[in-house]
Amino acid sequence: MKIMVTGATGFIGKKLLGVLKGDISVLSRSRHNKYPTVICDFEKDKIPNNSLIDIDIVFHLAGVAHDINGNSNLYQKINIDITIQLAELAVKSNVKRFIFISSVKAGGLPSNNNCVDENYQGGSEGVYGNTKKKAEIELLKIGHRTGMHISIIRPSLVYGPNIKGNLKLMLSGIESGWFPPMPEVNNRRSMVHVDDLVRAMLFISKSNKTKGEVYIVTDGEPYSSREIYNTMCTLTGRSIPKWSVPKILFTVISLVSQNYQYKIRKLLGNECYSSKKLEKIGFKAEKTLENMYETSF
Repeated sequence: MKIMVTGATGFIGKKLLGVLKGDISVLSRSRHNKYPTVICDFEKDKIPNNSLIDIDIVFHLAGVAHDINGNSNLYQKINIDITIQLAELAVKSNVKRFIFISSVKAGGLPSNNNCVDENYQGGSEGVYGNTKKKAEIELLKIGHRTGMHISIIRPSLVYGPNIKGNLKLMLSGIESGWFPPMPEVNNRRSMVHVDDLVRAMLFISKSNKTKGEVYIVTDGEPYSSREIYNTMCTLTGRSIPKWSVPKILFTVISLVSQNYQYKIRKLLGNECYSSKKLEKIGFKAEKTLENMYETSF
């Protein structure tokens, strides 16, 4: 089995490479120190036509999630154009399966406290969610037109050893003692351990039931922001405060600007998703947030 991976140097990509079996290669802007590499800078280069010769499965993880320059053209190029280009090349190269790592943001923010599924159409969130959604649509068209087995995976917020982004910031703040105790607002947020996400990717790549399908991946345990805070306190060995910052304070701060409103919504809002579709075909997550520092591989 010959496998090509993009985004191999990222948080999820590194985990995936650690468990893949077979003849592995990567498509990357710089040479990997362990695996054969097809050099391609997605920002500048066209994917070489011979990149996918004899490849059986493509795991496409590469994408732009956080562009500090606010360059919407970069999102378009990397998240949509490169994805389509890679899929079309996969078709020409007779690749059997194409696994695309999208995001729950492609389905949009839930409008209430319910956990929404893959059929939910809430309007994609921001340029990142919009470009991921458009890439999904084009991929499904390619799959329908050509018959190539394409599967789309929408991970919820990913946690695990060496986490990145806002979760890392929150964890560091709790460890340092400056992150304030969150109020309990009974919101619901979906997450998934990186090990379970990788397991889901492998499961979906091997199943004959997943052709042309979109799957949300979570650990099945929605958390409130306060529950996340408490768990991180426990994981870092800090005592859980018996007090919390009043919710009204966050409400007042959100009135200052749209930027603050967005950040507080990210902190206290609802982002709950259902992975029951994936569970129905036999996949079950093994870890919850309490297992964040644990790893199976």
